Amino acid sequence: MKVTFLGTGTSQGVPVIGCDCQVCKSLDFRDKRFRTSIHLEANGVSVVVDTGPDFRMQMLRAGVKRLDAVIYTHEHKDHTAGLDDIRPFNFSQKMDIPIFGQKQVLDQIRREFSYIFSDKKYPGVPQVQAIEITENPFRVDGLPVIPIPVLHYKLPVLGFRFGDFSYITDANFIPDESLKLLEGTEILVLNALQKESHISHFTLDEAVHMARKIGAKQTYFTHIAHRLGLHEQVDRELPAGIALAYDGLELTLE
Repeated sequence: MKVTFLGTGTSQGVPVIGCDCQVCKSLDFRDKRFRTSIHLEANGVSVVVDTGPDFRMQMLRAGVKRLDAVIYTHEHKDHTAGLDDIRPFNFSQKMDIPIFGQKQVLDQIRREFSYIFSDKKYPGVPQVQAIEITENPFRVDGLPVIPIPVLHYKLPVLGFRFGDFSYITDANFIPDESLKLLEGTEILVLNALQKESHISHFTLDEAVHMARKIGAKQTYFTHIAHRLGLHEQVDRELPAGIALAYDGLELTLE
């Protein structure tokens, strides 16, 4: 299994438009963050989790040539807005792209991208196969996926477990039932927005506490805001076994 971090930034991305803070002005490539997403390849299956506004550039930068499915964590625009850019995969693969999401996610996508689902489609619009998922395990072309229910303030969001790799973004509460689903995870990805308290995201300290509670061998933080601080400084201060992810980071799991 190979996992590529396509984006590790928050909803505004980093740098933020009009901001002159030290992070937004940083020349360190690790402080340049597209909106949060990952690409996963396993058993010959190519999957993206979330298509945010930067999806086109993320696909180009990562050199993704094939896409077998998109899995959505939730319906917020920074996780769905790039759906239109799956069209090149439609053209090259000559197939509809399956998109997996909970009912409320697919309903929102149908509203925001109504032209995709119109009875009289404009030529060249994205071709998708909308597949509703629940909190029950499912498969993508034979690849097992275990949903991990979490809360983003009061909004239900799904994290996902692929074998020994678990991915959770946009959360500030993980119920006990979901913690059980994370037992034995080798590599965990968890959101850590900033150091100050936030209504719907884990802070850095909260994310460290949760990472220790879950106990994965290695944890990476994602969905990072410019307010968290410079990558180099924050990463150096983290406990052993915990690190900040960055755009382009690649992980290989046995």
